[in-house]
Amino acid sequence: MSRSNIAFVLTGSVAAYKACEAISRLVQRGHQVRTVASASALRFVGAATLEGLTGERVLSDLFEPGSALEHINLGRWADLVVVCPATANTLNRLSAGLADDLAGALFLAHDRKKPFLVAPAMNPNMWAHPATRASVARLTDWGVRFIAVGRGRTACGEVGDGRLAEPGAIVAEVEATLSRPARRLRVLVTSGGTSEPVDGVRVLSNTSTGRTGARIADHLSQAGHEVVLLRSASSIPAEGPARQETFVSFSDLDQALGRVLGAERFDAVVHGAAVSDFGIAQIEVAGGVYAPGTGKLPSTGAPALHLKLHPKLVDGLRARSANPGLAVVAFKLTRGAGSDEARAAVEDLFGHSGADLVVHNDLSERSGSEAFPSTLHFRDGRPSLACPTRTELASELERLLVEFAAPSSVPT
Repeated sequence: MSRSNIAFVLTGSVAAYKACEAISRLVQRGHQVRTVASASALRFVGAATLEGLTGERVLSDLFEPGSALEHINLGRWADLVVVCPATANTLNRLSAGLADDLAGALFLAHDRKKPFLVAPAMNPNMWAHPATRASVARLTDWGVRFIAVGRGRTACGEVGDGRLAEPGAIVAEVEATLSRPARRLRVLVTSGGTSEPVDGVRVLSNTSTGRTGARIADHLSQAGHEVVLLRSASSIPAEGPARQETFVSFSDLDQALGRVLGAERFDAVVHGAAVSDFGIAQIEVAGGVYAPGTGKLPSTGAPALHLKLHPKLVDGLRARSANPGLAVVAFKLTRGAGSDEARAAVEDLFGHSGADLVVHNDLSERSGSEAFPSTLHFRDGRPSLACPTRTELASELERLLVEFAAPSSVPT
């Protein structure tokens, strides 16, 4: 992509060493990077390191002689500001609007038409603390964009959410944000198949890989949109900077959709998950009756599974959304259906879901892992569009979502 001006703010975390790798990669990719380092950050990485990586003087002191207006000048110069790593203290100070250091003053003087990215890094308990969660919510409401934290072992030895994203993911998110589409969308994508527990070791599932949802999420991210991917734990992950959460069962996905759609404002949902129509009500085997998902059923006889019908999650997406103008893309899979049967299935889905677009594909028409012959159908009756591959489908969906999505609270 073209060369951009990036203001890179480091605060006091041991993860600053990973930020140095991200800075190095950005410079190697042709971007101009200038760094701001808090006093705490300079206890973890030296000013000489940052100057060596960027070829630019490191800014640290708000009151350094000759630098009194750097929080203004740097904001004018930068195409994007990224705070990485951002500690809990930094998030809470930014959300309080404190400007007694260079990072805080730069944030308050920031031109909000330009993107402001934050890559958090902290102990899992600090990331989960109500003060931090409130700060993240407030900053998000102000248009700040967050790079998802990683999960794993942190420097303190605890395991959980809070690790700084890897350098490659940070660079990908920065460049995706700099792509600046004509209109930047916030999109929720679902993918992969649910697994319904029979007992503690067995499940009822389907053959969905989540490949299509991952491809769509990656395309939207690379085009500069903000994406959250809800995918099944066994499905293919997105490779780009989309924030990813996993589910296993229908109940998991149902709860995740309610939580995410209610807490965050999305322009659109691409509901590609293969959701089980049925769950297990109870199991009878060897003279006993068992609840699903517990223990391990005896293998001394053939079990009788009593199923229950799940509601259609796609039907409630708009009602659960914080954005009543949410655009909805639904998927319809058939196998060996004729044109009349397929069209009837699509019309039925439109009828009960209220979707704006329906993507239909027939399993019998697939000829390889990359082929995905599908047809886009429109609620407004315009002619359908054929998309032979996942890449073409993702491209068409992006173009159409910009058209269909109601105005967003996310600044471009």
